[in-house]
Amino acid sequence: MAQDSKVIAANAAFYAAFSTGDIAGMERMWADDDGISCIHPGWPAIIGRATVIGSWRDILQNPQRPQIVCAEPQAIVDGDSARVLCIEIVDGTALAASNHFRRVGDGWRLVHHQSSPIAQIVEQAEDDRTSRRVH
Repeated sequence: MAQDSKVIAANAAFYAAFSTGDIAGMERMWADDDGISCIHPGWPAIIGRATVIGSWRDILQNPQRPQIVCAEPQAIVDGDSARVLCIEIVDGTALAASNHFRRVGDGWRLVHHQSSPIAQIVEQAEDDRTSRRVH
């Protein structure tokens, strides 16, 4: 299996753990050191394994956690590092996401996740002409 396919598979496993509320599976997805980080939408940066895993535990244990679907994943592999850029559909809203992985043994483990809203292009009429602005 090509490395980009392995990274895409690891990325899919991350989203599967989220969608099923699999806390143990989520813990296994992350590298086992304090150099990991995460930025959930609207949250400040979280650094360190205990804090990152704790944030996922809190999210996954919440019965009101959002439903997330990963769309259009694209892997970029550079040696023992890789990242997957994708769109997260969260309860119908599109977010841009990046998941950074490190090769550990013959598998890929997360070292960073970040997800944030995507700016929308809004058209509005101004003085009888149409303009576009980011909103």
